[in-house]
Amino acid sequence: MLTYAQAGVDDEKTQKALKGIISLAKASFEFRKSKPGEPKEDIGHYAALMDFRDFYIAMTTDGVGTKILVAEAMGKYDTIGIDMIAMNVNDLICVGAEPVALVDYLAVKEPDEEVFAEIARGIYEGAKQSGIAIVGGETAVLPELVNGFDLAGTAIGVVEKEKVITGRKITPGDAVIGVESSGIHSNGLTLARKLLIPKYGLHYEYDGRELWEWLLEPTRIYVKPILELLESVEVKGLAHITGGGLLNLKRITKYGFSIEMPGMKGIFKLIHENGVPLKEMFRVFNMGIGMIAVVPQEEKEEALEILNRHFPAHELGKITKRAGIHVENYSLRLI
Repeated sequence: MLTYAQAGVDDEKTQKALKGIISLAKASFEFRKSKPGEPKEDIGHYAALMDFRDFYIAMTTDGVGTKILVAEAMGKYDTIGIDMIAMNVNDLICVGAEPVALVDYLAVKEPDEEVFAEIARGIYEGAKQSGIAIVGGETAVLPELVNGFDLAGTAIGVVEKEKVITGRKITPGDAVIGVESSGIHSNGLTLARKLLIPKYGLHYEYDGRELWEWLLEPTRIYVKPILELLESVEVKGLAHITGGGLLNLKRITKYGFSIEMPGMKGIFKLIHENGVPLKEMFRVFNMGIGMIAVVPQEEKEEALEILNRHFPAHELGKITKRAGIHVENYSLRLI
């Protein structure tokens, strides 16, 4: 058996270490009080919100993580740019913001024109899928600090004040809808790599694909279907299922969830079969659902119709007064 912490990523330890940084960051809010761009600590969850009187600017930052190591091992760099864009824009839309612009940061041991060109192709494709503009970036050559490279980005979006999504309107009985992921996305790769690659190698064939293909499948970008959904349906909450798995649902409401997740398949089934406990699977990976929307029961059919025009979507369950995230078909309670 192997857990995320044993693989080298201890979320609890990380959160404890971050407390000092977070408290100082929040203390800095006083520098912008009652000015354009005042941070709104009380209403952001997936993206920070800054008050510009008639609207909010939403801001987020994220990277690709150790998925890069798989790209390096395969010499295939044309999709990780999509992942970088996706991890940022999928967070922006969770507060109802339309992605507007992004700057990227590429830190490398040494420059390589061909690798740069492949990365750029992925970034362009991610921008195309999400409708965001790449307005700038920074490339840092750091031979004494970086072994290989790292790719991250910072994105901003815009949302009108009356359209911001906070999760505060969620009530028991609301419908929970899940939109399928394209696979592992860009979270839990440290655990997946350390568990599977030493045993099987990247060219191991599983369920019709080689392992590297399962691991490098680009993160799905949900911007267009969610923006369309927001135009037609009352969306009370949105959760991007990233690191932390279904625990991400706790960001958007104090209420509980009673849901049934899709049957385990593909890369998730392979990981579980190789010793990762069931509860750990749901606390680390997206388990086949990359975005979750909470809508009123009377609007769930319309919501499903809209989302299914883009990607497969399913009614997962409902919001409950009972605390915790209850995955009924796996007899799990996540708290």
